[in-house]
Amino acid sequence: MALDAEKGARHYIFDSSVLSAQTSIPAQFVWPEDERVRSVDELDAPVIDLRSFFSTDAAATRAAADAIRAACTSHGFFQVVNHGVDASLCRDALHCAAEFFRLPLVAKLRAQQRPGSLWGYSGAHANRFAAKLPWKECVSFHSDASAVDYLASTLGNDFQPMGLVCERYSEAMKKLTLSIMELLGVSLGLERERRYYREFFEDMEYIMRCNYYPPCPEPDLAQGTGPHRDPVAVTILAQDDDVEGLEVFAEGTWRSIRPIPGALVVNIGDTFMALSNGIYKSCLHRAVVNRVHERRSIAFFVCPRGDKVVRAPEELVGPGHGPREYPDFTWAELVGFTQSRHRVDQKTLQCFVHHLQSTPDSSA
Repeated sequence: MALDAEKGARHYIFDSSVLSAQTSIPAQFVWPEDERVRSVDELDAPVIDLRSFFSTDAAATRAAADAIRAACTSHGFFQVVNHGVDASLCRDALHCAAEFFRLPLVAKLRAQQRPGSLWGYSGAHANRFAAKLPWKECVSFHSDASAVDYLASTLGNDFQPMGLVCERYSEAMKKLTLSIMELLGVSLGLERERRYYREFFEDMEYIMRCNYYPPCPEPDLAQGTGPHRDPVAVTILAQDDDVEGLEVFAEGTWRSIRPIPGALVVNIGDTFMALSNGIYKSCLHRAVVNRVHERRSIAFFVCPRGDKVVRAPEELVGPGHGPREYPDFTWAELVGFTQSRHRVDQKTLQCFVHHLQSTPDSSA
């Protein structure tokens, strides 16, 4: 345990090199029994070949859009291949993340995430929470500043190459995001405004988060990441090809998503659910751990510009779609809510909407 000087509270220091070698896990990492039921089936998440979309093949694009719509009205998950992000860049990014997590704890803590910040290193999010801690480490980078400068200023100039890889990876993901947003517009039937989402996200913000899930001595008691819905618009996930861990709650049970070499996993978040007027689903998901294998992933969280109003296009409101489901809000308001009032879980958007509607000066 260590003292948080700013809050006067004690929090747990997660040292994966020590804890992975023990025979049991501390009580802070034990999750309630109903939140750790194991999956037994695989999720039927369509694999979308983006080559046809990039080549403007109308029939193939329509087929891809139909598959995405079927997935996103049900559980919000699909995978993409031939996505244009170089395989070597994905490997380099995962390798750089692995090198970072191999550092001694004292070095990683030099880049520790500060309260209220979206930047930096976190061990089990123990700087924010005292119970139901995730069995993982992560380091996050935000679009408001340079990853190169951040790593150099906290860890030294030797980490500039890692920062450069992170920035190249983020630029590739931003480009891919705009294509996915356009395809989402097609899938939602936006005939007059096919490019609505692409244009809405041209000045996007993002969070790039590198995750490390070390071997766990009691994986049946722990969670790598607890059950939650992403508050962002869309998440694009790169992961190890040979270690499963991502699970989705669909059709009343937990289902695994099998890693496909070269594929990226895409899932809808709360913000896009609001942008689609509730047509597309932000689905409950989690990451599980195992006793033997470590697992790595990189989540690219897509967010609107902070001051942009999140509002579904008029084509998705009214006859055939129903009334507007969500009040107007900005990403800055939602992320502020998750940082100061609510731990991200399966009810984040619901609780946020209630907060907006119960606030006297809310414009909702």
